[in-house]
Amino acid sequence: MLSSHLAAFGTWLAYPGCLCVCLAVILRAGPSLRSADQRGLWLAVATAGVAMGLDLPVVTRTARDLTGTGHAVDLVRNLTGVVSAGAVLFFVFAPLRSRRLRIGVTGATGTVLAVLIVLDLTAPAHPSHSVIAAGGAVPSFAYWLTLIATHVVADAVCLIVCCWYGLRSGDRLLATALWLFAAGTAFSALFWTGRLLQLVLDVQEVWPYLPLLINLHAVLRAAAVLVPTAVALARAVTDARTVWRLWPLWHALVDAVPHVVLTGRRTRLLELLWPPVPRRLLAYRKLIEIRDAMLELDHYVPPGLALLARNHVRPHGLAPAQADAAVMACVMKEARRAKLAGVPRCATQAESFPRGAATVLLTREEHPPTLMAETTHLIDVARAYTSPPARSFDPARAGRAASGRGD
Repeated sequence: MLSSHLAAFGTWLAYPGCLCVCLAVILRAGPSLRSADQRGLWLAVATAGVAMGLDLPVVTRTARDLTGTGHAVDLVRNLTGVVSAGAVLFFVFAPLRSRRLRIGVTGATGTVLAVLIVLDLTAPAHPSHSVIAAGGAVPSFAYWLTLIATHVVADAVCLIVCCWYGLRSGDRLLATALWLFAAGTAFSALFWTGRLLQLVLDVQEVWPYLPLLINLHAVLRAAAVLVPTAVALARAVTDARTVWRLWPLWHALVDAVPHVVLTGRRTRLLELLWPPVPRRLLAYRKLIEIRDAMLELDHYVPPGLALLARNHVRPHGLAPAQADAAVMACVMKEARRAKLAGVPRCATQAESFPRGAATVLLTREEHPPTLMAETTHLIDVARAYTSPPARSFDPARAGRAASGRGD
C-alpha cells in the first residue's frame, strides 16, 4: 500500500518538479551565463530539465502517437542526461580553474555520448529503451551499464565536493545552496543505484520509489539554483515593507523640506511598483532623505523643546526605545509646523540634543548606530508620528504644565 502511494506521488511530482526546474532555468539564465563559475550549474539544471521533460508521460505518449515509437525520445533523453552529468562535473571542478580538468570532463562526456550512440545504433531494432524489458535490457546491457555508471560517478563526485565545501563555507547562502544541491544529487544517486539493481540483480522492488527519487532530485537542485533569487526577493519584500512604514514620516517631513528629495515625488503605491531609483536602493534613499530633512528641521527646534517633549511623553509609560521615538516625533512635528509657518531659524541648538535633534539616533546604545538600528528607530518614529502622544503634543501647554510643577 505504501509503495503504491509513493509511486503515485512520485509520478504526480514529475510535473511540479519539471515546472520548478524550468522556473529556475529561466530566472537564473542571465546571472548564471554571465558568471563562469555558475554556467556549469545552470547547464546541469537546464539539461536535467530537458531530460525530465522528455520523460513526462504526455511527451512520451505524444511521441508514440506521432511516430509509432518512443525510441528517439528515449535516446535524446538519455543523451541529454549525460550532458547534464558532465555539466555537474564542470560545476564542481570550476573553483579549481584547471584547464586540464575542463578538457578531461569535455572529452569524457563526448566519449560517453559517442559510445551510447554506437551501442544504440548497433543494437537490434527496438521501439524504446528499458532496463526491465522482457528478455533483457534494451537496447543492451552495455548501453545501460555505461549510462548508469556515468551518472553514479558524476553524482558521487558532486556529492563529495558539495559536502566538503558546504561544511567549510563561511557564507550561509552559499552553504545552503551547496547542501540543497548535494541533497538533490543524493536522490539522483539513489535513483541510478536503483536502476543498477534492476539491471544487474533484476531487483524490481525498487521500481515504485524511482519516480519519487528523480523528481525530488529535480526539485532540490532547482531550489539550490534559486537561492540567490529567493534571497533577492526576500530583501525586496523587506525593503518594500520598510518604505511603506516610513512613508507617512517621509511624506510629512519632505512637505516642509522638499529640496531633500532627489527624484520626482510619486504616490505611495507607484513608488513601490515603479521606483525612480534601483529597487535595492529605494529604502536606503528614503532613510537618507528623512535624515536630511531632520537635519534641516533641526534648525527650527528651539532650546527646551526636546525636554518638554520628553516630559510630555513620560506619563504614557512607553518603553525606552518607543519613548525616544515618540520624543523625536513630537520634536519633528513641531519643527515641521514652525518651518511651514515661516518661523525664522533658531539661533541656538536645543540643549537636550547638543548635536542636534536629528542626531538623537546617536544618543542610543549604538555608537555609531548600524543601518539596521537606524531603520528600526526611524520606523518607530514613523509609527509614533501618528500616535496619541505626538498628536496631543502642544509646547505651550507642556510649558505651562512644567511651570506648574516647578520643573
